Parts: sequence; C-alpha cells; structure tokens
Amino acid sequence: MKAPVGLSSRQSGLRSKCRVFSAARTGIHEKGAARPFQTPKEKSKRKKASRFAKTGCGAQRPLRALSGTRVLLTAAPTAPPCIRRRRRSSLLHFFLVSPIYGFAEDFMLQIEESMNHLGDYDVIVIGAGHAGIEAAHAAAMLGAKTAVFTMSLDAIGNMPCNPSIGGTAKGTLVRELDALGGVMGFAADATYLQSRMLNKGKGPAVHALRVQTDRKRYHEYMKHALELTPGLAIHQAEIISIEVEDGHVKGVVTQLNGEYGAKCVVIATGTNLGGKIFVGDAWYASGPDGMHAANALTESLKAAGLPLRRFKTGTPARVHRRSIDFSKLECQPGDPNNELQPFSFMTDAPMHNKVECWIAYTNPETHRIILDNIQRSPLYGGMIEGVGPRYCPSIEDKVVRFAGKDRHPIFVEPCGENTEEMYLQGASSSLPEDVQNAFYRSIKGFENIEIMRPAYAIEYDCVDPTSLEATLESKVVRGLYGAGQFNGTSGYEEAAAQGLLAGLNAARNALGESQLILPRQSSYLGTLVDDLVTKGVMDPYRMMTSRSEYRLTLRQDNADTRLTPIGREYGLVQDDRWTKYQQTQAVLDAERRRLHDAHLRTADLRAAMEAEGLAPAAEGGIAEELLRRPEIDYPLIAGMIGWGEGITPMLAERLETEIKYAGYIARQDRMIHEVARHEKTLIPEDFSYTELTGLTLEAREKLARIRPKNLGQAGRIPGVSPSDVAQLSIALAANQSKA
Repeated sequence: MKAPVGLSSRQSGLRSKCRVFSAARTGIHEKGAARPFQTPKEKSKRKKASRFAKTGCGAQRPLRALSGTRVLLTAAPTAPPCIRRRRRSSLLHFFLVSPIYGFAEDFMLQIEESMNHLGDYDVIVIGAGHAGIEAAHAAAMLGAKTAVFTMSLDAIGNMPCNPSIGGTAKGTLVRELDALGGVMGFAADATYLQSRMLNKGKGPAVHALRVQTDRKRYHEYMKHALELTPGLAIHQAEIISIEVEDGHVKGVVTQLNGEYGAKCVVIATGTNLGGKIFVGDAWYASGPDGMHAANALTESLKAAGLPLRRFKTGTPARVHRRSIDFSKLECQPGDPNNELQPFSFMTDAPMHNKVECWIAYTNPETHRIILDNIQRSPLYGGMIEGVGPRYCPSIEDKVVRFAGKDRHPIFVEPCGENTEEMYLQGASSSLPEDVQNAFYRSIKGFENIEIMRPAYAIEYDCVDPTSLEATLESKVVRGLYGAGQFNGTSGYEEAAAQGLLAGLNAARNALGESQLILPRQSSYLGTLVDDLVTKGVMDPYRMMTSRSEYRLTLRQDNADTRLTPIGREYGLVQDDRWTKYQQTQAVLDAERRRLHDAHLRTADLRAAMEAEGLAPAAEGGIAEELLRRPEIDYPLIAGMIGWGEGITPMLAERLETEIKYAGYIARQDRMIHEVARHEKTLIPEDFSYTELTGLTLEAREKLARIRPKNLGQAGRIPGVSPSDVAQLSIALAANQSKA
C-alpha cells in the first residue's frame, strides 16, 4: 500500500491498528470544556500540540487530521482573522496510539494547507429547502449581498415528504408569508394539481387552504425564482463549518476548502444535519431522498457552543399508480373550480383542478401485521434516539397508541402530472421492507401494491430554540440565525415562514438596521416564533390553530391587512404588491360603506329568501345589519343591490366574516390591547432574578436562562405562574423608580 503523503512506510503500516486522534478528540479545547480520552503523556503532548496550533496572531487555528489519504478540516471553537490567508504552511503535531501494544509515537507532518478565500457576503444561507429559499430571497431583496449554499442544485425546493402546501393553520402561514413578500404562495399557485378549502363546515377562524402540488414543477419554479433574484449568488457546495470570532459569526468553509466571509449566516439545513435513515434494522448516514448527511457541520456547531438535540420524522412509501385498484377506494375531489382560491394575494389567474385524490383505510389485519413485527421497528427496538412528531405519528405509532380504532385513513395523492408515483399520506413507517409489503398489501385496493420507494424514518440534529432571540438570532453566536427544522419545527410552511423572518433580520443586521420582532398577537408566524423561543419544544413543533389565542383575528383571509404594511415598512413588499394591497383595501372600505347605507325593502328580502329556499325574514333593513344574520350571505344581498365594484367571491366571503363576527373580533381586539400593555413593560438585559426571593426557584431558573424581553413574554414561559409575573412586575417598577 502506498504511504499517505507525509507518512513513512513504517508509520503508514501502523495505521491499520492505530487510531488517529482528530480535532474532535485532540483539538484545542476552550477553557472549561470537557477533555477527551488522553494517553499517559497527555499533558506534555497537549502542550506540544498547542505550540504548533498557534497562529501568528496568537489565536488557535483549527487542526487538521489525516483520515486515510484525505485531509479533513476539523471543527474548532473559534476561527481567527488570519485564517483568511489564501495559502499557509504550518507544522502540525500528531501522535499515534496503538490500542493493542499500548505505545505512543510522535512524528511531525509538514502540511501545505490551501484554504481558498473565495468571497465575502453580507448574508450566507446554508440550505435551499423551503426555509433557505425564503431566507435567501428576503435577504437579497433587501439589498444585502447574499449567497445560498446547497448540496445539490437539483434539490432546491425539494419536497421529501408530502407533495402539498397548506392545511390547517399551515395555509394561514403561507398567506402570511405571501403578505410579507415571500415566494411560497406564488410557487403553490403556479404548480398546484388540486385545491381544497379544509374545515368549511366550521367557523372562518379555522378555514384552511391546501393544495396538492406537482413536486418536480415546484422544484423547478423555486430554482428559477432564486436564479432571477437580483443580488443572490447560488452555490452547490457542502458547508462543513462556520467561522466564529469573539462570539460572532465571521464566515463559512466548504468541503472543497473554500472560505467565504459573512456578516450574518442563516442555518436552514432541514433534516440533512446529522441525518440518519432507518428502515427496520438497517440504517445509514443520509439526508432525505438520497442526499448525503451534513455531519461535519454538526461538529462545528457543537464546537461553537450551540445546544443541539436529536429529533426524528418519517415518510411513507411511494407506490406505482398501476398497482392500485382505485375502484375500491374513496374518491376525494377538489373544490368546484368556481370556488377555488389562490394562496397569493397577487394571483388573479383563473384556477381549475387537474387531478383527484383518494382515500384508503387500514383494517384489523393491517394492525395485526404491524403489531406482530413491532419489535422490528427501530422506533420500538431502541435504535432511534430522536424524538418524533406528536401530531404526525407513524403508522406503527397510530396502531399502538390508538389500539381501540379499527381503521386509519390513508390519503393516496399523486406526486405530479408526469409521473406515476403516488404518495401514501398517513402511512409513514420505519418497519423493514418485507413488513411494509405485507401491511400495505393487506389494505383494500392495495392488494397488488408496487413500492417504488420504501418508507423510512430519519433522525437529525436541531437546536434548542430557547437559545434563540425572537429575531431568530442565536444568543450563543451573534449573527447566526436559524430557520425551519433546525429550530425544532416540522413542515414546509413553518420552515418557509421562519426562513423569511430569519433572512429579513439577517439582512437588516448586516446592513446596520433594526430587526423585526412579530408579536404573537400579530400573526401565526409571531405565535410560532414566540412558542419556540419562550416555551421551547420537546418534539417537532407543528403549527395549529389551537396554539393561537386570537385565531378569529388571525384568519387567513386578512393576512394582507395585518402584515403587508409591516412588510412594506421593513422593505420586503415591492411597489406592485403595495399598489394591489391599497386597491384591495379601498374596494373593501367602499363596499362596507355601501352596505351600511343600503336599505332593503321587506318584500324584496322575503322574495329573495324564498327563492333560495329560506324561511322569509320578518322585515327588511340596513344591508350591513341583515348580513349579521346566520342565514343571510353576501350573494343573497348582492342579488338585490348588485355586487360591489371590484368585489370577488374571495373578498365577499372576507367581508361577510368581518360583519358577522364583528362583536367577537372587537372582544379579541380588546384582549390584544391588554396584552400589548404587558409587552411594553421591558426587562433590562442584565436584570438579576436571583435576588427575587418571592419567585419560585423554577421561575428564577427559567427566567435567567431564557431571559425574556418583556413582562408579557415572561408570563408565557412554562413554570412561571401569574403570581411570579406579579412579583416580577413589582420588582421591575421598583427598578425603574431607582433608575
């Protein structure tokens, strides 16, 4: 065997039975950090290694270690300014330890390092999934010099799980994202296959738009959208480490030794960070859809001091359309074409459904097969250590946790117009392939199912979100932002919304401007972020309408009224969107005035109601007042006085909601005003909680760790009671009077 560069043949021979300690084991550690395993000569060797790891400026340089014939860059807590030299030569000290013979041998290696400085940016985004796309687009649109890095250009906007956008609460997030100037709403409108408004039988607070999308076209749309974004550079490269100096991010390093400087960095790594795939007793390091895992970046983030944890999610099998007997399934069509609504407030093009979805059901035989093989699931066999999503369980979880249910629905959804792949929503699994074949084929209509891609579970690294500010900036490393699954959430929509906020704030930080904090009462996005940074998460966080106290005010139909002025103020909303927003508001205001002034005669109203098969009203009256009645809708009123100028069915529904629920909305507005009063009571950053003996020990510990910005946020921290908040309020008032 040829000796690796820098090693003698004797030293090379030792490699087969010796261990090379890389920086993860012998790197220069910060003061107070845990020491790795050491040899009997650890002290002298550590001192020698330290001398050779010093740079000219006195800061500690990242060590390099040999693994085979490849030189690997190892993670280091900090990266000094002098790392920016294009080429440098340094003498590094390594030692080999034989676990068999128990000896150590020192040798010197002259290594020519070639760190290539390739450019500087205001903002660098790591990852081009749903979070990374919005972060990169937002930062570039604000005028920051921006670059987005992805391990594959062919994975931009990839949908590794369900090929759909929206759903309960998620649809509201997409509308909010669009109102702020995001991209996801446009992409969903351009690539949808089927559209449905969920929860139409319930109140408007929980109405939710959901579309089935063409997975490939969605990727193509998003890739092109980034390519057309001015001021945005797109790089295919794996980021293996971040550079940190004096607690602030300074740049990133690629696998090819490329170095890029940055004022701010957004981490949007999805499930690639430390990814590990599980199918039965087989597992391997990987990201979704065959992408390789980003393991080196995990070590760099740990070395920088970020508190990481392991979460888990999963995906069902993809199957061939021809192997499904659709005659045995329930058809699930989309809404009528004349009722379809777009996600984007800017979309005016007519819409029509292109495909149908279907519903299958598990049965007792399916459940028996799963239970008989439950110990072959890595989830129950102890192989998976990550915590899975509470509200999107695997099929084996459903069978175990809901043992009393005879069946569970499986939604059969197409992955695109030009593919025969079908997605089995609701049947994610990590069981072995033979068990997957057995339980899928026990389902009516799936007797001859052909699995094209097996179901799998994926475990990945993410950060404790309580280590983030409400701007999504890290408290540990300044200038470093997190978005999406890296922050402990699940779902494309949650990721994209965070991505926009992180990208916006990273750009404004880099440009020296104030950052945006969305109060929880302003939006679902504000609620999501407040939950993450204040309460933290124990499992992957999914947005739901029940998480908001103000969901009647935070509806999907009024997202533009709530957020477009904010997007305009912070520079994301462009002139065309702002003009469209102003026109829409003018149309709504004019129609509200017309309804307030219009008077309907009793005879006309009774005739119109009888024509609709409704019990006639006792008498006529003001159109606006009549609309408050549950049996009267806007089309009925418009049939008598005509449709208002510029009023579309979508705007008519919105106007009707605001009139019918005016009393409830006013009550929530008063609640929001009261909450805002507590939000204005700010807590100094250096405020000491240890002396507040009136607070419980748990409250003091959590307040000191999370360090809320105001009294309102303090009251939302789990373990901080109303009495604790009252005591804190008194202490803050006394502190202010002293000042």
